[in-house]
Amino acid sequence: MSVDPLPYCLAKPGAWQDEPWEGDIVAKVGDKIFAFLGDGTAIGLKCGRDRAEADELVLIHPGDVSASAYIGRYGWNSIRLDGAVPPDEIRELIDASYDAVVAKLPKSRRPKS
Repeated sequence: MSVDPLPYCLAKPGAWQDEPWEGDIVAKVGDKIFAFLGDGTAIGLKCGRDRAEADELVLIHPGDVSASAYIGRYGWNSIRLDGAVPPDEIRELIDASYDAVVAKLPKSRRPKS
């Protein structure tokens, strides 16, 4: 089952859509990206503090989750939206990525929930 994560991402407090690179849609909170939405076939999310933590999800969903290019070493994964990862789990992963990014924002720039 395919998931459209953009509306879910943008419903988060303080979330907004940006296109920092032509054709690459992202969801941000403050000035930080919490979801790479790209072309709609996959979503890039912060899935751990580092590669080792993020690899736990790769082991659970091989073939549907992989380390993100360039930023994978920082705990970012790419998750296929039409794969075996259930929609509810994708929403939980979006929540966790959003929460991880918000936690790194200065308190004065965190959205009011």
